[in-house]
Amino acid sequence: MNSKKALGNGLLLLTALIWGTAFVAQRSGMESIEPITFNAARMALSAVLIGGLALIMRAKRRNHGASREEGTISEKASEALSKDRPIKNSELKTDTRTETANTVIGGVLCGLFLSVASIFQQMGLVYTTAGKAGFITAMYMLIVPILGFVLFKKKNTWLVWLAVVLGIVGMYLLCITGEFTLAYGDALVLVCAVTFSGHILCCDRFVRLGRPLEIAAIQFVTAAVVSGIAAFIAEEPTIEKLTSAAVPILYCGVMSGAIGYTLQIVAQKYTDPTIASLLMSMESVFAVLAGVIILNEQMTARELAGCVVMFVAIVLVQIPVKKRKEMPSGKAAGR
Repeated sequence: MNSKKALGNGLLLLTALIWGTAFVAQRSGMESIEPITFNAARMALSAVLIGGLALIMRAKRRNHGASREEGTISEKASEALSKDRPIKNSELKTDTRTETANTVIGGVLCGLFLSVASIFQQMGLVYTTAGKAGFITAMYMLIVPILGFVLFKKKNTWLVWLAVVLGIVGMYLLCITGEFTLAYGDALVLVCAVTFSGHILCCDRFVRLGRPLEIAAIQFVTAAVVSGIAAFIAEEPTIEKLTSAAVPILYCGVMSGAIGYTLQIVAQKYTDPTIASLLMSMESVFAVLAGVIILNEQMTARELAGCVVMFVAIVLVQIPVKKRKEMPSGKAAGR
């Protein structure tokens, strides 16, 4: 393994650790502030930090005479990548106005998904544990291929569908009560997982067509505005509440939001996407460990078994399966 790939893998593992431990900060913040207000504050802080960084990077590009951010490709080139076809030089060129439009549209759409997902997650954390919330949120790894098939007719391998079945089994062991009902907090976090799936698909679409760092900044601004409006409608934000939850807000806004997302963008330039997804899914494991170590949360044997099954499913869904080679006409494949 070369040094850059090792660095990328290390940064992704650090990202997973930050995101996993953030569940503890989110749950701790609920002791003194309402969930939507908390979410609005952390998104606003992330928007300021990422927005400032994006402006600095834009100024540097202008000083160097760059017309576009490195790593952004045209829609035709993106289509070529999705079909595993070589990219032509002409496909690497993209119109600056189109790129800007994709950056703004992508940032706003990603921000809408992010705001809804994070609000439901934060509300769910009022009623469930950090460990369970971490694992249920990780269900997006299983929901994404299903939505991809339904919305974009993207076929999945047998291993993906096996992972989906295992994920359902793990979800049952982890969350379903004896009356065969889903606990209120678990249901809220499950909605969060579905919405995060939409966020992932939206990012996958626009990050190749726009400027990634600026998309991240716009999404945080959008999420902060949406969450702020929702907070003033449904809750009663005050300076006193924000001050009392300052430490959790700072951790989630700076570490989980600004630093976590930036590390992800940088690290994925140097490592294989399958390995990247696997490392980031470790977020759920870190969430459980942090809940147990920091908050003294306890899980039953049934819940622990559900966590194990779900993590196996999360790993399986990211293992590539080689396609069977087509046999020449007139010949049948042997056993």
